[in-house]
Amino acid sequence: NRLGSEKWKRTRERVKRDLMAMAHELIDVDAMRSQSRRDPYLLEGALKDAYEEFSARFPFEETDDQISAIDQILADFGCEKPMDRVVCGDVGFGKTEVAMRAAFVVAEAGRQVAILAPTTVLANQHYNSFSERFSGTGLKVELLSRLQGKKESDRIGRELAGGKTRIIVGTHRL
Repeated sequence: NRLGSEKWKRTRERVKRDLMAMAHELIDVDAMRSQSRRDPYLLEGALKDAYEEFSARFPFEETDDQISAIDQILADFGCEKPMDRVVCGDVGFGKTEVAMRAAFVVAEAGRQVAILAPTTVLANQHYNSFSERFSGTGLKVELLSRLQGKKESDRIGRELAGGKTRIIVGTHRL
């Protein structure tokens, strides 16, 4: 559109109206979340021992940033408020390990974990990493993407619904 044209003005007003609606929706969602409560995940007893054993199996030395992110997540888990946390970093700097440790705590505490990846390739990479890292823990990891057929997807869905699968990695198909 040409700047200053009627079509430009209408488009600008529509975008402004849509942004305001989105902002109000975000405020409402945040207000509802601030009222939500959940049982805290406390690293005590058997869960602490299992977590320490899982962490010790990490084949690399943690970076200072990884340790900081993990500590902050574990502190968030100790609260009743649902966690809002984003972990950012360059490729190859250990974000997946941070996610795995968080997933371990939640899954070992009896809940299910969903790892959402934007592409099938990344979902497969995460599935392979999680499967390898979680082998021997007794926590079942599954993959759900466009590569699974209907029969396999149905089986995975049943296992999720029944609680047998504790960690699911997938694309938007989740």
